[in-house]
Amino acid sequence: MSGRLAGKTAVVVGAGQQPGDTVGNGRAIALTFAREGAQVLCVDREEERARATAAEIAGCGGEADFLGADIVTQAEAIVAAAIERSGRIDVCCNNVGIGHRGDGPAHAHDDDAFDTVFAVNFTGARRLVKAVLAPMRAAGSGSIVLVSSLASTAGANMVAYEVSKAALNRLAIATALGSAKYGVRCNAILPGLIDTPMGVGGTAARDGRSLAEQRGARSAMVPLKGGMGSAWDVANAALFLAGEESRFVTGVLLPVDGGQGARIG
Repeated sequence: MSGRLAGKTAVVVGAGQQPGDTVGNGRAIALTFAREGAQVLCVDREEERARATAAEIAGCGGEADFLGADIVTQAEAIVAAAIERSGRIDVCCNNVGIGHRGDGPAHAHDDDAFDTVFAVNFTGARRLVKAVLAPMRAAGSGSIVLVSSLASTAGANMVAYEVSKAALNRLAIATALGSAKYGVRCNAILPGLIDTPMGVGGTAARDGRSLAEQRGARSAMVPLKGGMGSAWDVANAALFLAGEESRFVTGVLLPVDGGQGARIG
């Protein structure tokens, strides 16, 4: 531990994860923040998953609490709970994101799928950002980190997911510009193909492949040697954006994608 977030309080929404043999982005972010000295509130719609992340942090000697809450309907309650526990919020990271079987290309997606995905991936984030800005602006400081996706700028087969993440990018920029004079920063991370339970397990079932086959197929799409990234790559980017090393960085959309997004044509 180098203490890059020592004395900071952090909220990680989407800190739980689906079952699997790898770590998810939210859990990795929460563990990394705690490892670097932050007091972390682990939030997830599935309370037991949030509890498991907090327990893992405690087992490593870190400080964490957990909260079961749905970001779409309880964003304000999440912020209120964090303030009640710690008195302030220095870092707020939103890692919530879902896909939907009814998603698809612009000409062939389901309306209900679009509404559901957009509500979770964007509307919940918008409400969380709005709620957390009040205490951060009052304090004169704060870092908001939104986990978006490379799909926000690439792809053509999941219009609901892609549009919701593109909207999240714009939210990050608008928030950064609107609250810069109050000392509040906002940035977004755009992960590419990451080896997480949701990213590999969920898409393997969709594509009718084994986990090994799906890992191989996804890794082959990444330009950088080594193939897919891990949740720790996303967590390290979140750590940089959360801490003082990025004090002059705001309104940035940071790809963590092994160079996949740099391809043109």
